[in-house]
Amino acid sequence: MKILVLNCGSSSIKYALYDMTDRSVITSGGIEKIGLPDSFITVKLNGEKHKMQRAISEHTAGVQWIFEVLTSGEYAVLKSLDELDAVGHRMVHGGEKFNQSVRLTPEVMEAFEACNDLAPLHNPANIKGVNAVTALMPDIPQVGVFDTAFHQTMPDYAYMYALPYELYEKYGVRRYGFHGTSHRYVSQRVCEFLGCKAEGKKIITCHIGNGASIAAVKDGKCVDTSMGLTPLEGLVMGTRSGDIDAGAVTFLMDKLGLDTKGISNLLNKQSGLAGVSCLSSDFRDILAAIKDGNEKARLAKEMYTYRIKKYIGQYAAAMGGVDIILFTGGAGENQWEVREGATEGLEYMGVKMDVEKNRACRATEAVLSADDSKVTVCCIPTDEELMIALDTQALCN
Repeated sequence: MKILVLNCGSSSIKYALYDMTDRSVITSGGIEKIGLPDSFITVKLNGEKHKMQRAISEHTAGVQWIFEVLTSGEYAVLKSLDELDAVGHRMVHGGEKFNQSVRLTPEVMEAFEACNDLAPLHNPANIKGVNAVTALMPDIPQVGVFDTAFHQTMPDYAYMYALPYELYEKYGVRRYGFHGTSHRYVSQRVCEFLGCKAEGKKIITCHIGNGASIAAVKDGKCVDTSMGLTPLEGLVMGTRSGDIDAGAVTFLMDKLGLDTKGISNLLNKQSGLAGVSCLSSDFRDILAAIKDGNEKARLAKEMYTYRIKKYIGQYAAAMGGVDIILFTGGAGENQWEVREGATEGLEYMGVKMDVEKNRACRATEAVLSADDSKVTVCCIPTDEELMIALDTQALCN
Protein backbone atom coordinates (compact mmCIF):
# COMPACT_ATOMS: atom_id res chain seq x y z
CA MET A 1 0.00 0.00 0.00
CA LYS A 2 1.41 3.41 -1.03
CA ILE A 3 0.22 6.43 0.91
CA LEU A 4 0.99 10.10 0.23
CA VAL A 5 1.03 12.36 3.29
CA LEU A 6 0.40 16.07 2.73
CA ASN A 7 0.88 18.94 5.18
CA CYS A 8 -0.46 22.15 3.63
CA GLY A 9 0.43 25.49 5.16
CA SER A 10 -0.63 28.93 4.03
CA SER A 11 2.27 29.19 1.56
CA SER A 12 3.79 25.72 1.62
CA ILE A 13 3.08 22.03 1.05
CA LYS A 14 5.19 19.31 2.67
CA TYR A 15 4.84 15.75 1.43
CA ALA A 16 6.08 12.22 2.08
CA LEU A 17 5.35 9.05 0.11
CA TYR A 18 5.27 5.84 2.15
CA ASP A 19 5.46 2.18 1.24
CA MET A 20 3.39 0.74 4.07
CA THR A 21 4.65 -2.82 3.60
CA ASP A 22 7.73 -1.79 5.59
CA ARG A 23 6.72 1.77 6.60
CA SER A 24 9.59 3.18 4.56
CA VAL A 25 9.72 6.67 3.04
CA ILE A 26 10.09 6.33 -0.73
CA THR A 27 10.58 10.06 -1.26
CA SER A 28 9.67 13.31 0.47
CA GLY A 29 10.00 17.04 0.07
CA GLY A 30 8.03 20.22 -0.09
CA ILE A 31 7.03 23.35 -1.96
CA GLU A 32 7.71 26.75 -0.42
CA LYS A 33 6.71 30.33 -1.26
CA ILE A 34 3.41 29.41 -2.94
CA GLY A 35 1.94 32.56 -4.49
CA LEU A 36 5.34 34.14 -5.10
CA PRO A 37 7.31 34.08 -8.37
CA ASP A 38 10.33 32.39 -6.75
CA SER A 39 8.45 29.37 -5.37
CA PHE A 40 10.42 26.12 -5.40
CA ILE A 41 10.22 22.42 -4.61
CA THR A 42 12.75 20.40 -2.65
CA VAL A 43 12.87 16.66 -3.36
CA LYS A 44 14.59 14.17 -1.05
CA LEU A 45 15.42 10.91 -2.75
CA ASN A 46 18.00 8.22 -1.95
CA GLY A 47 19.59 10.38 0.72
CA GLU A 48 20.08 13.37 -1.58
CA LYS A 49 18.26 16.70 -1.85
CA HIS A 50 17.29 18.32 -5.15
CA LYS A 51 15.76 21.74 -5.76
CA MET A 52 13.70 23.05 -8.67
CA GLN A 53 12.01 26.41 -9.21
CA ARG A 54 8.65 27.16 -10.76
CA ALA A 55 6.08 29.91 -10.20
CA ILE A 56 3.22 28.27 -8.26
CA SER A 57 0.24 30.56 -7.77
CA GLU A 58 -1.96 28.38 -5.53
CA HIS A 59 -2.28 24.98 -3.84
CA THR A 60 -3.93 23.02 -6.66
CA ALA A 61 -0.99 23.87 -8.93
CA GLY A 62 1.33 22.92 -6.07
CA VAL A 63 -0.25 19.50 -5.59
CA GLN A 64 -0.19 19.03 -9.37
CA TRP A 65 3.57 19.73 -9.35
CA ILE A 66 4.13 17.20 -6.57
CA PHE A 67 2.18 14.62 -8.61
CA GLU A 68 4.35 15.44 -11.65
CA VAL A 69 7.56 14.99 -9.68
CA LEU A 70 6.33 11.64 -8.31
CA THR A 71 5.41 10.25 -11.75
CA SER A 72 7.72 11.84 -14.36
CA GLY A 73 11.19 13.21 -14.81
CA GLU A 74 14.45 12.22 -13.16
CA TYR A 75 13.00 12.01 -9.62
CA ALA A 76 9.97 9.89 -10.51
CA VAL A 77 9.17 6.98 -8.17
CA LEU A 78 5.73 6.00 -9.53
CA LYS A 79 4.76 4.84 -13.01
CA SER A 80 1.40 6.58 -12.61
CA LEU A 81 -0.84 8.08 -9.93
CA ASP A 82 -2.84 4.85 -10.03
CA GLU A 83 -0.14 3.38 -7.77
CA LEU A 84 -1.30 5.70 -4.98
CA ASP A 85 -3.77 4.02 -2.64
CA ALA A 86 -4.69 6.94 -0.36
CA VAL A 87 -3.74 10.43 0.77
CA GLY A 88 -3.43 11.45 4.43
CA HIS A 89 -3.65 15.10 5.45
CA ARG A 90 -2.44 16.96 8.50
CA MET A 91 -5.47 18.93 9.70
CA VAL A 92 -4.72 21.52 12.37
CA HIS A 93 -7.83 22.47 14.35
CA GLY A 94 -10.72 20.03 14.66
CA GLY A 95 -12.30 21.80 17.64
CA GLU A 96 -14.55 19.49 19.65
CA LYS A 97 -15.90 17.89 16.50
CA PHE A 98 -13.04 15.44 15.92
CA ASN A 99 -11.43 13.27 18.58
CA GLN A 100 -9.85 10.85 16.11
CA SER A 101 -8.74 10.62 12.49
CA VAL A 102 -11.52 10.23 9.91
CA ARG A 103 -12.12 9.51 6.22
CA LEU A 104 -12.75 12.84 4.52
CA THR A 105 -16.24 13.26 3.09
CA PRO A 106 -18.16 16.40 2.09
CA GLU A 107 -19.91 16.28 5.48
CA VAL A 108 -16.62 16.02 7.36
CA MET A 109 -15.13 18.87 5.36
CA GLU A 110 -18.14 21.06 6.13
CA ALA A 111 -17.71 20.37 9.86
CA PHE A 112 -13.97 21.05 9.63
CA GLU A 113 -14.55 24.33 7.78
CA ALA A 114 -16.79 25.42 10.66
CA CYS A 115 -13.63 25.38 12.83
CA ASN A 116 -11.89 28.00 10.66
CA ASP A 117 -12.41 30.76 13.22
CA LEU A 118 -10.28 28.76 15.68
CA ALA A 119 -7.33 28.49 13.24
CA PRO A 120 -7.76 31.12 10.51
CA LEU A 121 -4.21 30.72 9.19
CA HIS A 122 -4.01 26.93 9.18
CA ASN A 123 -7.42 25.37 8.52
CA PRO A 124 -8.12 27.16 5.21
CA ALA A 125 -4.73 25.96 3.93
CA ASN A 126 -5.56 22.38 4.98
CA ILE A 127 -8.85 22.64 3.10
CA LYS A 128 -7.04 23.87 -0.02
CA GLY A 129 -4.85 20.77 0.07
CA VAL A 130 -7.81 18.41 0.31
CA ASN A 131 -9.67 20.23 -2.47
CA ALA A 132 -6.56 20.16 -4.67
CA VAL A 133 -6.28 16.37 -4.37
CA THR A 134 -10.02 15.98 -4.96
CA ALA A 135 -9.79 18.06 -8.14
CA LEU A 136 -6.92 15.98 -9.50
CA MET A 137 -7.89 12.53 -8.17
CA PRO A 138 -11.60 12.64 -7.28
CA ASP A 139 -11.90 8.95 -6.39
CA ILE A 140 -8.84 8.46 -4.17
CA PRO A 141 -9.57 7.91 -0.43
CA GLN A 142 -8.44 10.80 1.76
CA VAL A 143 -8.00 10.86 5.54
CA GLY A 144 -7.76 13.80 7.94
CA VAL A 145 -5.50 13.53 11.01
CA PHE A 146 -6.16 16.37 13.47
CA ASP A 147 -3.54 18.12 15.62
CA THR A 148 -6.14 18.68 18.32
CA ALA A 149 -7.65 15.18 18.42
CA PHE A 150 -5.23 13.55 20.88
CA HIS A 151 -6.01 16.21 23.49
CA GLN A 152 -9.77 15.62 23.41
CA THR A 153 -9.44 13.19 26.34
CA MET A 154 -8.62 16.05 28.73
CA PRO A 155 -11.13 16.40 31.59
CA ASP A 156 -13.30 19.51 31.60
CA TYR A 157 -11.53 21.04 34.61
CA ALA A 158 -8.27 20.91 32.64
CA TYR A 159 -9.50 22.33 29.34
CA MET A 160 -11.92 25.00 30.58
CA TYR A 161 -10.94 28.62 31.17
CA ALA A 162 -12.40 30.47 34.16
CA LEU A 163 -14.45 32.76 31.91
CA PRO A 164 -18.23 33.20 31.76
CA TYR A 165 -19.50 29.75 30.76
CA GLU A 166 -21.60 31.17 27.93
CA LEU A 167 -18.38 32.05 26.05
CA TYR A 168 -17.59 28.34 25.90
CA GLU A 169 -21.13 27.52 24.82
CA LYS A 170 -21.31 30.23 22.14
CA TYR A 171 -17.78 30.36 20.79
CA GLY A 172 -16.03 27.20 21.99
CA VAL A 173 -13.46 29.14 24.02
CA ARG A 174 -11.42 26.47 25.84
CA ARG A 175 -8.02 24.77 25.74
CA TYR A 176 -7.63 22.50 22.70
CA GLY A 177 -3.89 21.91 22.48
CA PHE A 178 -1.76 21.27 19.41
CA HIS A 179 1.08 19.01 18.23
CA GLY A 180 -1.31 16.19 19.13
CA THR A 181 -0.10 13.89 16.37
CA SER A 182 3.47 14.26 17.65
CA HIS A 183 2.49 13.78 21.30
CA ARG A 184 0.50 10.68 20.37
CA TYR A 185 3.33 9.19 18.33
CA VAL A 186 6.10 9.73 20.87
CA SER A 187 4.01 8.66 23.89
CA GLN A 188 3.29 5.37 22.10
CA ARG A 189 6.79 4.96 20.70
CA VAL A 190 8.55 5.52 24.05
CA CYS A 191 6.62 2.59 25.53
CA GLU A 192 7.65 0.39 22.61
CA PHE A 193 11.25 1.58 22.99
CA LEU A 194 11.31 0.85 26.73
CA GLY A 195 9.36 -2.40 26.42
CA CYS A 196 6.48 -1.34 28.65
CA LYS A 197 2.75 -0.80 28.32
CA ALA A 198 1.14 2.65 28.30
CA GLU A 199 -1.42 1.51 30.86
CA GLY A 200 -0.23 2.39 34.33
CA LYS A 201 2.40 4.83 33.07
CA LYS A 202 2.53 8.57 33.69
CA ILE A 203 4.39 10.22 30.81
CA ILE A 204 5.31 13.86 30.16
CA THR A 205 5.96 14.53 26.47
CA CYS A 206 7.98 17.66 25.66
CA HIS A 207 7.71 18.70 21.99
CA ILE A 208 10.32 21.45 21.88
CA GLY A 209 10.88 23.29 18.61
CA ASN A 210 10.21 26.75 17.22
CA GLY A 211 6.68 25.99 18.32
CA ALA A 212 6.67 24.07 21.60
CA SER A 213 4.20 22.29 23.84
CA ILE A 214 4.08 19.76 26.66
CA ALA A 215 1.45 17.12 27.36
CA ALA A 216 0.63 14.99 30.40
CA VAL A 217 -0.22 11.47 29.24
CA LYS A 218 -1.70 9.03 31.75
CA ASP A 219 -2.51 5.44 30.75
CA GLY A 220 -1.93 6.42 27.11
CA LYS A 221 -4.42 9.31 27.19
CA CYS A 222 -3.78 13.04 27.31
CA VAL A 223 -4.99 14.63 30.55
CA ASP A 224 -3.48 18.11 30.06
CA THR A 225 -1.44 20.13 27.58
CA SER A 226 0.24 23.52 27.53
CA MET A 227 -1.14 25.10 24.35
CA GLY A 228 -4.65 26.48 24.55
CA LEU A 229 -7.36 27.88 22.31
CA THR A 230 -4.49 28.81 19.98
CA PRO A 231 -0.82 27.74 19.80
CA LEU A 232 0.20 30.89 21.71
CA GLU A 233 -0.35 29.66 25.26
CA GLY A 234 2.21 27.75 27.29
CA LEU A 235 5.97 27.58 26.79
CA VAL A 236 8.33 30.30 25.62
CA MET A 237 8.80 29.57 21.90
CA GLY A 238 10.84 30.85 18.98
CA THR A 239 8.73 33.95 18.36
CA ARG A 240 5.72 33.34 20.66
CA SER A 241 5.51 34.69 24.19
CA GLY A 242 3.75 31.71 25.72
CA ASP A 243 1.95 32.38 29.02
CA ILE A 244 1.42 36.07 29.74
CA ASP A 245 -0.84 38.07 32.05
CA ALA A 246 -3.94 39.08 30.07
CA GLY A 247 -3.75 42.42 31.87
CA ALA A 248 -0.31 42.98 30.31
CA VAL A 249 -1.90 42.40 26.90
CA THR A 250 -4.51 45.13 27.33
CA PHE A 251 -1.88 47.40 28.91
CA LEU A 252 0.35 47.05 25.85
CA MET A 253 -2.56 47.56 23.47
CA ASP A 254 -3.26 50.91 25.17
CA LYS A 255 0.38 52.00 25.41
CA LEU A 256 1.32 51.01 21.85
CA GLY A 257 -2.00 51.82 20.20
CA LEU A 258 -2.39 48.28 18.91
CA ASP A 259 -5.53 46.67 17.55
CA THR A 260 -6.19 42.92 17.82
CA LYS A 261 -4.09 42.16 14.75
CA GLY A 262 -1.26 44.28 16.09
CA ILE A 263 -1.15 42.62 19.51
CA SER A 264 -1.45 39.19 17.89
CA ASN A 265 1.55 39.99 15.69
CA LEU A 266 3.53 41.19 18.73
CA LEU A 267 2.82 38.08 20.81
CA ASN A 268 3.06 35.51 18.02
CA LYS A 269 5.83 36.85 15.79
CA GLN A 270 7.96 39.31 17.76
CA SER A 271 8.25 37.69 21.18
CA GLY A 272 9.71 34.48 22.61
CA LEU A 273 13.42 33.79 22.13
CA ALA A 274 13.62 36.38 19.34
CA GLY A 275 11.99 39.11 21.40
CA VAL A 276 13.98 38.60 24.60
CA SER A 277 17.35 38.02 22.93
CA CYS A 278 16.86 40.78 20.31
CA LEU A 279 18.78 38.34 18.15
CA SER A 280 17.12 35.19 16.82
CA SER A 281 14.34 32.65 17.24
CA ASP A 282 16.78 29.79 16.60
CA PHE A 283 18.12 28.16 19.75
CA ARG A 284 21.43 27.42 18.01
CA ASP A 285 21.99 31.15 17.47
CA ILE A 286 21.10 31.79 21.11
CA LEU A 287 23.70 29.27 22.32
CA ALA A 288 26.37 30.74 20.04
CA ALA A 289 25.65 34.24 21.35
CA ILE A 290 25.87 33.04 24.97
CA LYS A 291 29.42 31.81 24.28
CA ASP A 292 30.22 35.36 23.15
CA GLY A 293 28.92 36.75 26.44
CA ASN A 294 25.53 38.03 25.22
CA GLU A 295 23.45 38.58 28.36
CA LYS A 296 20.11 38.87 26.58
CA ALA A 297 20.76 35.52 24.92
CA ARG A 298 21.55 34.02 28.33
CA LEU A 299 18.31 35.40 29.73
CA ALA A 300 16.31 34.05 26.79
CA LYS A 301 17.79 30.56 27.25
CA GLU A 302 17.11 30.50 30.98
CA MET A 303 13.53 31.69 30.53
CA TYR A 304 13.05 29.04 27.82
CA THR A 305 14.27 26.08 29.87
CA TYR A 306 12.77 27.35 33.14
CA ARG A 307 9.29 27.40 31.61
CA ILE A 308 9.71 23.79 30.42
CA LYS A 309 10.81 22.77 33.92
CA LYS A 310 7.79 24.49 35.48
CA TYR A 311 5.38 22.62 33.23
CA ILE A 312 7.09 19.30 33.97
CA GLY A 313 6.54 19.99 37.67
CA GLN A 314 2.93 20.99 37.12
CA TYR A 315 2.11 17.87 35.15
CA ALA A 316 3.87 15.59 37.61
CA ALA A 317 1.63 17.12 40.27
CA ALA A 318 -1.47 16.79 38.08
CA MET A 319 -0.84 13.08 37.48
CA GLY A 320 0.35 12.27 41.00
CA GLY A 321 3.87 11.53 39.81
CA VAL A 322 5.75 10.77 36.61
CA ASP A 323 7.42 7.64 35.25
CA ILE A 324 8.80 8.88 31.93
CA ILE A 325 9.83 12.31 30.63
CA LEU A 326 10.65 12.48 26.94
CA PHE A 327 12.00 15.18 24.66
CA THR A 328 11.20 15.51 20.98
CA GLY A 329 11.02 18.23 18.30
CA GLY A 330 13.93 20.11 16.73
CA ALA A 331 15.48 21.54 19.90
CA GLY A 332 14.29 18.71 22.15
CA GLU A 333 15.98 16.11 19.97
CA ASN A 334 19.16 17.98 19.08
CA GLN A 335 20.06 20.43 21.86
CA TRP A 336 21.38 18.76 25.01
CA GLU A 337 21.44 22.19 26.64
CA VAL A 338 17.63 22.34 26.48
CA ARG A 339 17.23 18.91 28.08
CA GLU A 340 19.84 19.66 30.73
CA GLY A 341 18.35 23.02 31.63
CA ALA A 342 14.80 21.66 31.74
CA THR A 343 15.65 18.77 34.09
CA GLU A 344 18.24 20.46 36.33
CA GLY A 345 16.96 20.61 39.90
CA LEU A 346 14.34 17.88 39.47
CA GLU A 347 16.28 15.38 41.56
CA TYR A 348 13.73 15.80 44.35
CA MET A 349 11.12 14.09 42.16
CA GLY A 350 13.39 11.23 41.12
CA VAL A 351 15.03 12.64 37.99
CA LYS A 352 18.74 11.87 37.73
CA MET A 353 20.33 12.62 34.38
CA ASP A 354 23.39 10.92 32.92
CA VAL A 355 25.37 13.95 31.77
CA GLU A 356 27.46 12.08 29.20
CA LYS A 357 24.50 10.26 27.65
CA ASN A 358 22.53 13.49 27.39
CA ARG A 359 25.34 15.48 25.81
CA ALA A 360 26.10 12.71 23.30
CA CYS A 361 22.49 12.33 22.10
CA ARG A 362 21.36 14.01 18.90
CA ALA A 363 18.12 13.06 17.16
CA THR A 364 18.20 9.41 18.14
CA GLU A 365 16.15 7.20 20.43
CA ALA A 366 18.02 7.02 23.72
CA VAL A 367 17.67 6.83 27.49
CA LEU A 368 19.27 9.96 28.95
CA SER A 369 18.77 9.34 32.65
CA ALA A 370 21.14 7.51 34.98
CA ASP A 371 20.62 3.79 35.63
CA ASP A 372 19.43 4.50 39.18
CA SER A 373 17.05 7.33 38.21
CA LYS A 374 13.51 6.72 39.45
CA VAL A 375 12.16 8.64 36.44
CA THR A 376 13.26 7.54 32.96
CA VAL A 377 14.24 10.47 30.72
CA CYS A 378 14.38 9.76 26.98
CA CYS A 379 14.91 11.34 23.60
CA ILE A 380 12.36 10.08 21.07
CA PRO A 381 12.49 11.70 17.60
CA THR A 382 8.98 12.46 16.43
CA ASP A 383 7.47 11.19 13.19
CA GLU A 384 4.14 12.90 12.60
CA GLU A 385 4.11 11.91 8.93
CA LEU A 386 4.37 8.22 9.80
CA MET A 387 1.55 8.61 12.33
CA ILE A 388 -0.62 10.17 9.61
CA ALA A 389 0.30 7.36 7.21
CA LEU A 390 -0.57 4.69 9.78
CA ASP A 391 -3.97 6.28 10.52
CA THR A 392 -4.63 6.57 6.79
CA GLN A 393 -3.76 2.93 6.26
CA ALA A 394 -6.02 1.82 9.13
CA LEU A 395 -9.00 3.77 7.79
CA CYS A 396 -8.54 2.77 4.15
CA ASN A 397 -7.89 -0.95 4.47
